[in-house]
Amino acid sequence: MTGLRTDFAEFTGQQAEPPRVARYAVNEAMIRNWVEAVGDRNPVYVDEAAAKATGRPGVIAPPAMCSTWIMAGYRRYREIQELRREGAVEDFAYSRLMSVLDAAGYTSVVATDVEQEYVREITPGTHVTCHFTIEAVSEGKRTALGYGHFVTLRKHYLDEAGELLVDERFRILRFRPAERSA
Repeated sequence: MTGLRTDFAEFTGQQAEPPRVARYAVNEAMIRNWVEAVGDRNPVYVDEAAAKATGRPGVIAPPAMCSTWIMAGYRRYREIQELRREGAVEDFAYSRLMSVLDAAGYTSVVATDVEQEYVREITPGTHVTCHFTIEAVSEGKRTALGYGHFVTLRKHYLDEAGELLVDERFRILRFRPAERSA
């Protein structure tokens, strides 16, 4: 028994939230921090001469770093968690969907997969904006973690001219934890 409707058509295809605009332009300091943190030794990310030797105008950001530029930070995360505790719903589709899932007890979350198509390299000075759409919400599924719904977000990362940088599908599972036997 799920206790939750299975028709999420009203959310499908909706803009998930307002576009996220990067607080800072892509910059070499953050690129260096990223590659050091993940141990990526590709010289095109940190060495101007090496990047130019490959025909690039200069260093580039690692492609998988695209979401870093538009992250809202911990202040926004804490604000969202406080709103959820208060039962407040922001006026956009993703917040409404999360409220429906919360109310039905689907409060646990895990990211399950991400698919990214890198269209253009991201260079220092670029100002990234991301547009989110709710692409799909699955029917209820029983998983090893518990019973829940997969939510797929479609994300388009654009530069300041509106040119596509990265096309992404990001999927999470919102679930009720499975009861464990003692």
